[in-house]
Amino acid sequence: MPFAPALDFVFEIRAEVAAPLHIGHGDGERTVFIPITGGSVDGPRLRGTVLPGGGDWNTTRGEVSELEARYLIRAEDGAVIDIVNRGYYRPDPGSADRFDGELRVAEAGHYFRTSPVFRTDAPAHRWLAGTVFVGLARTEGEQVIAIRVYALR
Repeated sequence: MPFAPALDFVFEIRAEVAAPLHIGHGDGERTVFIPITGGSVDGPRLRGTVLPGGGDWNTTRGEVSELEARYLIRAEDGAVIDIVNRGYYRPDPGSADRFDGELRVAEAGHYFRTSPVFRTDAPAHRWLAGTVFVGLARTEGEQVIAIRVYALR
């Protein structure tokens, strides 16, 4: 029987963002910076807040946006966790809404996926630094980017 990896929901990041800042245009590309102003982390494996001060560098070539966000999370126990979240956003005309239970985690017509990597030396959260994660991202209005984070088993 072939092996198929499984994903377990661990938490959702809701990053509050400010208006994008134009950085520039390269040959066939556009780059913006989206400041992260705060937010929350909530789920069965981690709860906390998104600290203000990070951001997302977004480079668009054609219809594909390459994303690289870097920010900090403060866990409920006070531990600070660094996150680098890379991914892609692009139109995906044939895709349907995706749900995790009742919650819509991906919007029809859009491919918005990330691969977060975490760093911390806090003993209670070291599992983050040794696990592969996949994020299903979606926007909620103009000020929130929600990322449903799953651990690869």
